[in-house]
Amino acid sequence: MLTKESIVTVSKDQVACDMAEESAILDLKSGQYYGLNPIGTRIWALIQEPTSVVDILSKLLNEYEVDAERCENDLLTLLEELERKGLVEISGG
Repeated sequence: MLTKESIVTVSKDQVACDMAEESAILDLKSGQYYGLNPIGTRIWALIQEPTSVVDILSKLLNEYEVDAERCENDLLTLLEELERKGLVEISGG
């Protein structure tokens, strides 16, 4: 289960590239491409090394004007979706 104490990092079975303010990710196992908007791209950059959800959340709250509860909910939703697609690995929590 994903919690604020969970550690997130990108999976080894993907490649990604930046395109201006967005990112494209290729899942090497399925051959499926995924796109991230500018905020998703920022989150992707933050998880290139194992990082706790609480650290990601803290950085986002410092960088963007957003309600803390909404930011947390949106972050958890994105990370859960990335995990379901096999693009990130989540441990702990």
